[in-house]
Amino acid sequence: MITRKELAKMIDHTLLKADANNAMFDVLCEEAKTYGFKMVAINSSPVAYCSDKLKGTGVNVGAAIGFPLGQTTISTKVFETEDAIRNGANEIDYVINIRELKNGNLEYVRKEMEAIVSVCRAQSVTSKVILETCYLSDEEKRAVCEIAVQVKPDFVKTSTGFGTDGARLEDIRLMKEVVGDSVAIKAAGGIRDLETALQMIEAGASRIGTSSGIAIVEALLEP
Repeated sequence: MITRKELAKMIDHTLLKADANNAMFDVLCEEAKTYGFKMVAINSSPVAYCSDKLKGTGVNVGAAIGFPLGQTTISTKVFETEDAIRNGANEIDYVINIRELKNGNLEYVRKEMEAIVSVCRAQSVTSKVILETCYLSDEEKRAVCEIAVQVKPDFVKTSTGFGTDGARLEDIRLMKEVVGDSVAIKAAGGIRDLETALQMIEAGASRIGTSSGIAIVEALLEP
């Protein structure tokens, strides 16, 4: 039986809205500290602000790279990753170039993953690869996960939360089947209640990205 504390440490507390202001990030950081969430998941611009707010708390700061479409060049994503790390990010969630995957250009997907993961690894920063599964066939999902098994990012992740669909149990199971224990899995997108979060964990996810973390944790009854 998972405890509230254990569950909270699996949650990336998320605020990726375009109109979010500093007051909203103040609340996000305070909630993350209060509940003991693993990370705040934010866009690159507020990284320095949130990093300062969370210094010494044990809550990580995660930057979304190439977000949400993934349609920037490898060099652009690498620069954004390096810039976010300089500003205090210690986790990076980047969106793959779905266009190149759809073109069948797996070498590009590999090169992009190697470039970003190597930057993160050199700085001891956690790396997560966002597939955006709603746009992919099962064959394409498997292909990215197979590359991940070789490149070894820390996580493969289902979704940005800005696509046509979010995390689905069948995708978590497919990803787990391919990566096994060699790469962790993050479920994100549309996870709003405890039952769904626990189902994702049961299927193989060890991290949950959600803006509903408080409701999820508070719904867990402890003896």
